[in-house]
Order: sequence, then structure tokens, then C-alpha cells
Amino acid sequence: MPEIKNAFHVQPAKLLALGFLGLILLGAFILWLPVSTHEGISFIDALFTATSAVCVTGLTVVDTSTTFTLFGQIVIMLLIQVGGIGFVTIAILIAVLLGRRIGLRERLVLQEAYGQVSLSGLIRLTQQIAVITVVVEGCGALLLAARFIPEYGVGNGLFYGLFHAVSAFNNAGFALWSDNLMGFAHDASVLLVIAALVILGGLGYTVILDIVRKKSVRRLSLHSKMMLIGTAALLIGSTLVFLALEGDNPKTLGPMGWGDKWLNAFFMAVVPRTAGFNSVDMAGLTDSSVYWTMLLMFIGGGPGSTAGGIKVTSLIVLILAVWSVLTRREDVQAMGRRISRDVVFRALAIVFFGGVIVFAGSFLLTLTEPDGTGLHKLLFETVSAFGTVGLSLNFTPHLSPLGKLVISVIMFLGRVGPLTVAYALAIPPRAKPIRYPKEDVLVG
Repeated sequence: MPEIKNAFHVQPAKLLALGFLGLILLGAFILWLPVSTHEGISFIDALFTATSAVCVTGLTVVDTSTTFTLFGQIVIMLLIQVGGIGFVTIAILIAVLLGRRIGLRERLVLQEAYGQVSLSGLIRLTQQIAVITVVVEGCGALLLAARFIPEYGVGNGLFYGLFHAVSAFNNAGFALWSDNLMGFAHDASVLLVIAALVILGGLGYTVILDIVRKKSVRRLSLHSKMMLIGTAALLIGSTLVFLALEGDNPKTLGPMGWGDKWLNAFFMAVVPRTAGFNSVDMAGLTDSSVYWTMLLMFIGGGPGSTAGGIKVTSLIVLILAVWSVLTRREDVQAMGRRISRDVVFRALAIVFFGGVIVFAGSFLLTLTEPDGTGLHKLLFETVSAFGTVGLSLNFTPHLSPLGKLVISVIMFLGRVGPLTVAYALAIPPRAKPIRYPKEDVLVG
């Protein structure tokens, strides 16, 4: 009997990946229905849009504002919400409301979805995540609606506020204007609210809860401190970089006054991690800014958040590991704490698989797209898809059918997580692994 039971057992990583895949297919079918669009779209475009929404990316092959009906836009918003907060979280919340008991398997899936190291407190964490989501998105929606209602009316203003609050907090990057947020490049009331929602969504629920509970920076966990310091450093540094690189560019920040230059440079620093909104024409960026944006997209946000990428903490852990090698220290240390080797190896695996996905994806695009497209466009598109960002050099609508499938797969891998996918595909370890004699290998 144990053998039969194990045969039907699904590993948490596999269940997580299959759940996202099922949600994408369901969303694609609904968006493919005539009621979702004004003039109809192909199934591949519906699949791409559903993948982008569930994977909270924001890359689009059709204009969201003109292609989809109100019903279709609501479906996209719901896909973003479920994809961002996680279908597992939704299922657990429904089960709790119905009074069902949450078993070990469900807790293991939650642990995989949130990237937690312990099974304790997961149900309470799920409930707190729901509260945070409702409060933050609700406040964001009201602030945005206050700006949109005078221009678009009460009904449209409320819907626009809610849609963009959901899209921003879940780091999706979908917008209901053909030029995304370029029409609000001089409107701080919109860009700052969107930026705040993106930053909160990218920090991760565990960091937000840690701040709420402890109310003191000194008492925060090492993870929270690393996320806050890393996020602040990337935001401040990138704002200065974009201001320096684009300040005189006539296609982006050049014509703006100094106040708007700072505002849009800050917004450009926020959105690659990993929201995908844009207030300037991305095709007008200098090559240096394109390169820096790709770096930010690859890094992404925080673990257990709605952001993608290799994650800020993975980068910091690897930097600390390199520093330990250079200083000939046996342990990786940070702020008076020792980081275990398992965490270092996990961070190394995430960065490695992320690099493999980006390299393989961009190579496949060179095969599917016409010669002369430009390697920088293909690489940018790939990194954007892996980081679930949604920024593009105005190339996404021109992807070939095969290219759309490639980008869809990359978005899926980026949202589920390269390591989760690797675990799902990996061969289960032996019950008693063999430990061989140690022998050193020369490296470097």
C-alpha cells in the first residue's frame, strides 16, 4: 500500500508548476472567447497574454486597452491577482473559510510557494498576506482613483484605479493606455503611487510583516535588513545612473525640467524590479541605459514577493561569499550572523539556472526571429521575460509565433522560479545517498 500511495504523491514543486500551468491555460481559453475581445485574437496571442498576466510580467503582443473588452480586462486583472498572490494562497484561504483542515501536503506546497524554511505559521502567514494585499491595493486604488475620476468619470476612474493598483502591487506592468504610463510622465501623483506599490510588492510579504511586527530596524531579521539595504542601494544608485545617462537624451529625459527628470529617473529605477511600467519611450534609451536596465531586470525583487529575477538576497549572498573567499574566511558572514552553506549553494544554483535560461532563451530567439532584428532587442526581451518585468524595446508585438512561445515559456520559468522547476524535473534522491571520498579540484 505505501507504494501505491507514493505513486500518486505529487511533489510540492511539481504541484506548484502544474497549478500555474493550469491557470495559464484556463486564462488563455477565457481570453480567446469572443466576449473577451472586440474583434477576436488568435489562441497564441491569448495564451501569451494569459501567461504574461499569471506570471505578472506585462509583456503584451496586443494593445490591452483597445483589444480587450471590459470583461477581458477584468479577466486579465484577476489573472494578475491570482498569479501574484499565488493560486495556492487563494485555495488555502477558501479552505480556511470553509472550515477545512489544512494537511501536511498543503503546508509543504505553501512552504515552496513562499520560499519559507519552516512549516510553522504558514496558515497564519497566508491570512496575513491576504490582509496586506487588500489593504495595500485598496489604498493604492483609492489614491489612483482620486486622480482618474475627474478625467474619466466615476465608473472608469474607479476601475482604472483598481486595475493599476493590482497591476502595480503584483509587479505586473499591465496598463490600460496604449503608451503605458508615458502620458503621466509629468504627473507625480500617478508615478509615485505606482512606484510605492511596486516597491512594496517587490519587498516581499515576509519583509512587510517583519516591519509591522517589530517596528524597529535593529530588531528585524537578517533577511529583512538585507532586502531593505539592497533595495535602497539599487533604487538610489539606479536613479543617479539613469539621471546621468538619460538627462540630456532628447528622446527620453532631455526635454523635461529638473523636477520631472528626477521623478522619471526614479521611476525608471523602480520599474525594472520587476513591474514593467514605462513613463518614457524605452526604444529611445541609450545603449548604456538598456544595459543597466537588463541588469536590474535580472536581479529582480525579493523572495516570496510578486517580483521575479534571481532576487536581491541571492545577489547579496553571492557577493558576501566572494568576499569570504577573498578574505580567506571559512564562513559567509553578514551583520554579526553566519549564513549557512546551503543558502549559499541555493543562491548559486538560482543565479546559474537564471543565466542558463536567459542564454538559452535569447539563442532560441535568434533562430525564430528574422536576421537583422538586433541581438540587444532579443536579449532585452529574454531578460524581461525571465525577470517577469514586462519592459520591451517596442519589439514584443513583432515576435513570430514561435518567438511568442519561447517568451511564454521563459515567463513561466521566471515566475515559478528556476530552482522550483529544477526540483520539479529532478530525479528524487536515494533514501541513503552514497558519500564518496573527498578530492580537491583546481579552479580559477
